[in-house]
Amino acid sequence: MNLVKLLGQQSEDLGALIRLLEQEHQALAVGRIDGELLQRIAADKQNLLEQLEDAEQQRRQLQSELGYPDGDAGAREAARAADCLGSWEAVRSASERAARLNELAGSMLKMRLTHNQRLLNLIHSVAEKTLYDTRGRTQAQPGRLDASA
Repeated sequence: MNLVKLLGQQSEDLGALIRLLEQEHQALAVGRIDGELLQRIAADKQNLLEQLEDAEQQRRQLQSELGYPDGDAGAREAARAADCLGSWEAVRSASERAARLNELAGSMLKMRLTHNQRLLNLIHSVAEKTLYDTRGRTQAQPGRLDASA
């Protein structure tokens, strides 16, 4: 496969990945999480990431076979020689956007986990208390939840 086709495939896959990351962001931003939707998105993301990794390995191998050095400088030279520098820059830009969206999703997940842990801790602390006794004090009883409170 030539460099132009590889970059075109990477561009398409990155576009699909960005759309999935945007869907994930929307799914995480709502009040009630749709676990099944997030699982489908995660599976689709994994498939796209594998495709992108394969294409990137092919691109690096082609770059090496054409005699260009490893890294960004060699990739830029190879793209310039193949008259597809714009495509290479678009792929780099899309990669950076996908990375930022992925970091945002990770931050959102971390926030939700922290919030959920705080709620669980609160529920646990409430579950350890009973109603007031005859002296007007509460007594901790681990493992009991009084629904009448």
